[in-house]
Amino acid sequence: MRALTFSPPLLNSSNPWCTSLEQLQELYNTPYTGAVTTRTSLLNGFPHDSSIHQFAFFNPKDLSASQPNKDQGGTMSQTGSLNTLGYSPTPIKEYLGYIKTISDGLSDLKEDTHYKPFIISVTGTAEEVAECYRLITAHQKHVRMVLAMEVNLSCPNIVGKPPPAYSSTSLLSYLTALKAEIGKQMEPLEASHPHTGHVHVPIGIKTPPYTYLDQFQAMIDALLESAIAEPKHLPCPISFITATNTLGSSLLLSPTPDVTFARTIESANATGIGGLAGTPLHPLALGNVYTIKGMLFQHDALSGIQIIGVGGVEDVHGFNRMRAVGAAAVGVGTALGRKGVKVFEEIGAELKAKE
Repeated sequence: MRALTFSPPLLNSSNPWCTSLEQLQELYNTPYTGAVTTRTSLLNGFPHDSSIHQFAFFNPKDLSASQPNKDQGGTMSQTGSLNTLGYSPTPIKEYLGYIKTISDGLSDLKEDTHYKPFIISVTGTAEEVAECYRLITAHQKHVRMVLAMEVNLSCPNIVGKPPPAYSSTSLLSYLTALKAEIGKQMEPLEASHPHTGHVHVPIGIKTPPYTYLDQFQAMIDALLESAIAEPKHLPCPISFITATNTLGSSLLLSPTPDVTFARTIESANATGIGGLAGTPLHPLALGNVYTIKGMLFQHDALSGIQIIGVGGVEDVHGFNRMRAVGAAAVGVGTALGRKGVKVFEEIGAELKAKE
């Protein structure tokens, strides 16, 4: 496993506000992020339809909500979000092109410094994710920054496709496919340079919110099984876990003129039910990071896995809480949509003031 270096330990989560080249460039340019994550992509892109794939910000106290799909919308009190989005319409190859463009524009660094990593969020079948890994690995030699791959196995908004990370069997199928791919990439190197170690592109998984012990244990069981899967001389393929994605089965209702209610946002299944994020998710996200960290430490084969803590962080206090429960780095999603990239400057300035 190869650990990522985050300096500072602050980054964006995979979300709607890291979709375009312009958004990624802005996130990379700010000195207050230590890494940048892309929106989750597929080999061929996702058929996005803004009439059914939506998001809104809301006030956790009275549930008043912003207009759907309005970036940096809502009021200061609307710190929660709900979305029915799927994945990015941009295919992975285009994201790799964006990263090459950003890399080509970088200046030479001073000695003992490094370029911040790019985490490329992907999803698909196990075979498609393995192909994404091949593409990313091949692309690494063309860019100056370290690349990593985050496998999103936790989106609650894809009709008929429950999050694979809720099932130990489904999760293991991805882990074993990726481990086999790493083994294939190492074979020619080991044959020509048997005494030279191979450093592969780090792989992470993005997990859904777990709400009871058996769900956590199912994930740990899959990780442990992958550690002893073929090729047996390789460790568990996972270097980091991003915890947590949005909480599914959530609904926002808005009052109508005749005192009835209507769904605040639309969805592919016409219910308006989607994924909850922002401040309301924060306590659950903290509990997930704390529990996962503690369970990883119980196993030598898993103790080196880093955690990126995500869920409801919008200020230095949320950042500090995530770090306190074991997050190696902290991701920001809803607050990025509400405040823009300046949210990282706000957190960074507070941290610097307390040094």
